[in-house]
Amino acid sequence: MPENRALYEQVILEHNKKPRNFRDMPEASCKSEGYNPLCGDHFTIYVKVNGDIIEDVSFMGAGCAISKSSASVMTTLLKGKTRKEAEALFVKFHGMVTASPEADIDENDLGRLSVFAGVREFPVRIKCATLAWHSMLAALDGKDAPVTTESDPS
Repeated sequence: MPENRALYEQVILEHNKKPRNFRDMPEASCKSEGYNPLCGDHFTIYVKVNGDIIEDVSFMGAGCAISKSSASVMTTLLKGKTRKEAEALFVKFHGMVTASPEADIDENDLGRLSVFAGVREFPVRIKCATLAWHSMLAALDGKDAPVTTESDPS
């Protein structure tokens, strides 16, 4: 993992600088607002669903490099996925960032999500990395209340 750290940091910085799918989506089927009061991250996740397929996903807001890049990467991975596949990606991502820093990760299984493996070395950043993901799940579940990292441990 350490040999990949520089590459991973570069990917995170690139997504922070030029976030993908960073736009409003008036035609969204559902949306959810997420807030991390510890870091000031504040995003709205928009999801357009057709049947069980996520046709489009975008986000707007502001936050630290970890939260913004996590939201950006998430939006690139979810298009065309089913709700169940989106939930499975969340479980993989959440499992990786909350695992012990010494735990092995399967980069082949995680794909682009593995760039966030370094987050597990900084526990206060886990909430930054997972905010968009929790917000996406809340949107798919039709929850109206904003998601806050203080109501969810990670």
